Amino acid sequence: MLEIMTANQLTRARDTGALVAEILQTMKARTAAGTNLLDIDRWTKAMIEDAGAESCYVDYEPSFGRGPFGHYICTSVNDAVLHGLPHDYTIADGDLVTLDLAVSLAGVVADSAISFVVGEQRPPGADAMIDATRRALDAGIAAAGPGARIGDLAHAIGTVLTEAGYSINTEFGGHGVGSTMHQDPHVPNDGRAGRGYKLRPGLLLALEPWVMADTDELVTDDDGWTLRSATGCLTAHSEHTIAITDDGAEILTLPK
Repeated sequence: MLEIMTANQLTRARDTGALVAEILQTMKARTAAGTNLLDIDRWTKAMIEDAGAESCYVDYEPSFGRGPFGHYICTSVNDAVLHGLPHDYTIADGDLVTLDLAVSLAGVVADSAISFVVGEQRPPGADAMIDATRRALDAGIAAAGPGARIGDLAHAIGTVLTEAGYSINTEFGGHGVGSTMHQDPHVPNDGRAGRGYKLRPGLLLALEPWVMADTDELVTDDDGWTLRSATGCLTAHSEHTIAITDDGAEILTLPK
């Protein structure tokens, strides 16, 4: 499924993106040593409901997960990088936390993720890894625009990550969004320029570079959802939803 947004839908997408950014920044600000992942999930649920929005996660039941996700935000810590299922874990000083959120407001979805280190301790390489995913995301967005191809975005993202010294897993990556959370086209975090679907104004894309410090192999937790680095190394993940416009790309989930 691939949707092209109308002008009215794009206006609603901006509202959804602003809500996602607000929730993520609020959760980041409230996350400290001693915070429980289940508290973050509870706070997220309250903000979604107060805004009159709907969770894209709570009833989500894809082939790669085990049953409905059952929670409102993905909370991945340290060696967990994707689909982190909130559970009874108390965050410690120096933990690298990734929060990933998708919501639907007025029938349009936005999706974003942020990684940050909690407290004063700085795990070796953590800040550089987070920065690499952010720079790769910026590069992917800069490559987007009408007439560009998916491979152009993938190549731009992959170039930054590779030059930063990371190997890349292309099993999970960016994707289209619209009235649902996961749509075509798939946007891998590495690829060949000039290949793939040609972008059109009105297309919404969630771009999400993620890396693991010393591997490109994933393992799945016993919870059936949380994906971790196979070596137990640190991980990082950055994501924005963008809209392809006549002039380029508009970031919909940029914090104020």
